[in-house]
Amino acid sequence: ETVAELLAGARSTQDKQIRAVITPHAGYVYSGVVAAEAFAGLKAQKGSIHRLVVIGPAHFVYLRGIAAPGASAFRTPLGDVPVDTAAVAEIADLPQVVIDDQPHAPEHALEVELPFLQATLGTVPIVPLLVGSVQAEEVAEVLHWLWDARTLVVVSSDLSHHHDYGAAKRLDAATAEAIERFDEKAIGSNDACGSAAVRGMLIEARRQGLGIERLDLRNSGDTAGDRHRVVGYGAWVVLKT
Repeated sequence: ETVAELLAGARSTQDKQIRAVITPHAGYVYSGVVAAEAFAGLKAQKGSIHRLVVIGPAHFVYLRGIAAPGASAFRTPLGDVPVDTAAVAEIADLPQVVIDDQPHAPEHALEVELPFLQATLGTVPIVPLLVGSVQAEEVAEVLHWLWDARTLVVVSSDLSHHHDYGAAKRLDAATAEAIERFDEKAIGSNDACGSAAVRGMLIEARRQGLGIERLDLRNSGDTAGDRHRVVGYGAWVVLKT
């Protein structure tokens, strides 16, 4: 019900092909309205997307490289989402990729996106990837292997953390502008918790000649909670131009 209400309230619509989204991963009361803006435009592409690469930061388990799961499905209240095990096997030989369920076990950054994807696209196989200590070019290399015309990339990332409201607005505005000019080198780990995933996606999107559009930029001081220590949230779509 929460996801349906958030999607129904979204303002964004798209008449272009969406190739990727950047979306936050906090609790729905905090970032759900922003996340819904990224996902709402996907409804028109239901049936045309055959794979979802869902990629974000490993918050709880230290990780060198990029972790794919050994599991065959992820379970949400809306049902099981199958893992594209063939795609996982395809990238498993890359030196920066490990098969490891341990970082996935406590992690919310990918799973919080799945009900939105189930509600908009139905049951589509996923390649769930958690990013640890890794170079952005290494992320881009993995995406290059996976990101074909019928694959949607979902980058899960919040923005600045625990600044006051005014400082967060300034910092997140600068990060948003860097994202929109594909300036991945201007985005640091303090600017976005999923910075490596964001930066890697931007590198590969630039190689593919894609465009990007901002849909929303807020923080927890706008949605829920006080304005003394806030977390920033942004929503973008990456489009075929």
